[in-house]
Amino acid sequence: MRLSKTLTAMAVATVLLGGCQATAQQASANNAVTAQQQQNLPDVDISYETFTLDNGLTVVVHEDRKAPIVAVNVWYGVGSKDESEGQTGFAHLFEHLMFNGTENYDDEYFGPFERAGATDMNGTTNSDRTNYFQNVPTPALDMALWMESDRMGHLLGAVTQEKLDEQRGVVQNEKRQGEAQPYGRVFGFLAEQTFPEGHPYSWSVIGSMEDLNAASLDDVHQWFNDYYGAANAVVVLAGDIDVETAKQKMNKYFGDIEAGKPLKKLNSWVAKREGTKRATMEDNVPAARLYKLWNTAEMGTADSDYLGLLVDILASGKNSRLYQRLVYDEQIASMVSGFNYERVLAGQFFIIADAKPGVDMDRIEAIIDEEVAKIIAEGPTAEELERTKFSTVAGFVRGAERIGGFGGKSDILAAGEVYHGDPGYYEQSMEHLKAATPAKVQAAAERWLSDGAFVLNVVPQPNYTTIAAQADRSELPEVGELPQLELPELTTFTLSNGLEVALAERHDVPTVQMRLVIDSGYASDFGGKVGTASYTMSMLREGTTSRDSLELSKELESLGTNLYASASLDNSTVSMDTLVTSLVPSLDIMADVLMNPAFSEEEIERKRGLWIESIKKEKAQPTSQAFRVLPQLIFGDNHAYSVPFTGSGTEASINSLTRADLVEHAETWLRPDISRLVIVGATTEAEIKPLLEQYLGEWTSPATAAPEKQFTAVEPQQEARVYLIDQPGTPQSTIIAGHLAPSSNADNAEAIDVMNTILGGSFTSRLNMNLREDKGWSYGARSSWYAADEAGMMLATAPVQTDKTKESIQEILKEFEGYLGGNPATDEELEKVISNKTAKLPGAYETKAALLGSIVNTLEKGKDMTWLENYGQRIRSLEVETIRGTADDVLRPNALTWVIIGDLSLIEDEVRSLNLGTVTKLDSNGNPL
Repeated sequence: MRLSKTLTAMAVATVLLGGCQATAQQASANNAVTAQQQQNLPDVDISYETFTLDNGLTVVVHEDRKAPIVAVNVWYGVGSKDESEGQTGFAHLFEHLMFNGTENYDDEYFGPFERAGATDMNGTTNSDRTNYFQNVPTPALDMALWMESDRMGHLLGAVTQEKLDEQRGVVQNEKRQGEAQPYGRVFGFLAEQTFPEGHPYSWSVIGSMEDLNAASLDDVHQWFNDYYGAANAVVVLAGDIDVETAKQKMNKYFGDIEAGKPLKKLNSWVAKREGTKRATMEDNVPAARLYKLWNTAEMGTADSDYLGLLVDILASGKNSRLYQRLVYDEQIASMVSGFNYERVLAGQFFIIADAKPGVDMDRIEAIIDEEVAKIIAEGPTAEELERTKFSTVAGFVRGAERIGGFGGKSDILAAGEVYHGDPGYYEQSMEHLKAATPAKVQAAAERWLSDGAFVLNVVPQPNYTTIAAQADRSELPEVGELPQLELPELTTFTLSNGLEVALAERHDVPTVQMRLVIDSGYASDFGGKVGTASYTMSMLREGTTSRDSLELSKELESLGTNLYASASLDNSTVSMDTLVTSLVPSLDIMADVLMNPAFSEEEIERKRGLWIESIKKEKAQPTSQAFRVLPQLIFGDNHAYSVPFTGSGTEASINSLTRADLVEHAETWLRPDISRLVIVGATTEAEIKPLLEQYLGEWTSPATAAPEKQFTAVEPQQEARVYLIDQPGTPQSTIIAGHLAPSSNADNAEAIDVMNTILGGSFTSRLNMNLREDKGWSYGARSSWYAADEAGMMLATAPVQTDKTKESIQEILKEFEGYLGGNPATDEELEKVISNKTAKLPGAYETKAALLGSIVNTLEKGKDMTWLENYGQRIRSLEVETIRGTADDVLRPNALTWVIIGDLSLIEDEVRSLNLGTVTKLDSNGNPL
């Protein structure tokens, strides 16, 4: 288990990565720097206690009292590797069924948790395990344990043929949605081709359509009986809880659940390959992409951890070797990435690269082979290895701030117990990391990347017993009185250059996060070249007058610091997240980036090609394509918001950008008198203010008046319109419908938000329950209020199976019209939303990032911390008549602008038959055909 992340093939993020090597002249200095950083490696001690119930259920308890919430994390030792050929997809299908009601609570699982204010609530399946998790306020713990134990011990009576058919349809739509994405069919194909027939990793987690269709109710019941016993599960309770309380509650709710059947489990099947096998796949993708992978050591071995470090050195980040060769120097690839895919039975080492147009894939592969061969022959440099170690540990420290969710402490402890039989296994991974040397990493590369045995251990199952049932299964436990939201005091002060600073102290882990918010954003491009703001902000990370792009990236990585510069619709930001030990040098870099951007012609041209490629990728992905087209349709041609909401501009505008354009934008908009710096972290005003004066005090505003964004009036559309974009061969249609809506500064913003939540803003909202749960036509349907400073959009979004496009449009309209007519918001719906939004408040600001974002948003609205703390009171004061009136004022279903992306040869005639309004076909650029 790597400390930084655990990747799954279903969720591989393809981000730009890269690198460089230290020269001999740099070695001495680098070694001195990395030795100093090694001494500063923070230690993370996740204390825990473990006990086992008489029925074999393992319980791990971690006490963390910083917030009145408890993370409940339930892991079952069953994943897709436990399936057999012909019955694939069962583990993932059962994950869905576990949310559909139990014998004692036969209703949507999310309901009680939404009312109780649960956060980080989800369930996931991978090759090796299935997990269910949520953070709940401490008074809701009994309710959460009742629900989790009810689906562990009292589920099958509620799993009916109707529910099986419904969730089978949802899963199949999830599969269609995944395969409809660019490169969405790749990992299923790779699983089949890289593991031998019959290997548990030779099929995808989501399974095949044929196997899902063939799954009978008896098959599904048998699967539960085989794998979901108490002895095959681990429950981690982390947060506002102690061991004695945990023992009492766990025995009460789980002690009477049967242990389950004895299990036979594989321990290892690495399946190391020999020779080279090649294949070609044709797909609807924006760029040619190369995947190169090797079957490697299984999770938990030192070699697996060494390979995790190696992939970062080779293909992760700007300082990686392959980024330097392929993207930076030779400029023949637009993206390079890599990851070490760790699993219980075997690992896989991936390198991925996107070719620029016209580049031969053999040329890219040859360079990958050269760099791999060089690593095998020489190993990494000491500087590369130490830098990667520090970056890895910094990422782990940030994850360990949270008690729940992906990568949080409960996740770390559960993974250790399920995968390795040791909740504290992360310490072993840390030891592997600390012990890694260039020679050890080189040896691992030689063993696994240069060009197998099956073991079965049979052991008797312990003689498990159960206790008499203690929990009352006739009704849910009451949720106790919820704690009040308590936020840290906000200290404000102004620097000598006029920059406003707001500080909230949070000393739980030694990190500091800050965000400089500048009143510009995409809207500042109005009248100029769209994409200028985003391009300018992205160039801040591409070098200063004293640090080139690679030096800057290497220095930040060595400090364990994240530094980002970006733009959104209304603002531009420079954000930094650093360890306290790295704060001073990190502030020096942040100031340099802000005040001394180089805007190198070479870097501008290098980025231009990558930027154009990213626009092509946006057009290939249905949702991002719609968000490129829809704003202009809603706001018209002459408005600051009539730009692609991705912020990337157009090919024409980006090709026309010059260095002078970027310099002019920076000199016009990057100034302290239209900016605010918000800080959350382990520091005080006395500590941070002198540092800010030292490093940011010379950032001054020019003598010219501060610029202001220009907004023109926009009239709401009065009739419905339909725009069609063809995507031949796609298995899904993407439906997005929207109209003009109030701005984020509306006086009734909370009422609009609640109104939208009932309609489509949550899992149990009307739109999702209709199209996903009732009809099974979509993996998820939502509505959203996209609120900006001057105006907003009300949107409904639903990716649906192609043959139900027409019917889905009709259902969306039915929900909008019913909301305004015979089926308005109910008291019960309002109570559920109010309960959810208020009950989750005490745990909503567990992380610095969450608190920072809320403070930024509050200050941008001209409000203070009292207003933020009183959010719950304002929500609780809402009445159903207010919500109904708000819907009447905001929703206009007869004037929706529809953007529908799909295979028009299959859906166009049916869409036209609905007579929604004028129908126009658009090309990928949003131009009428």
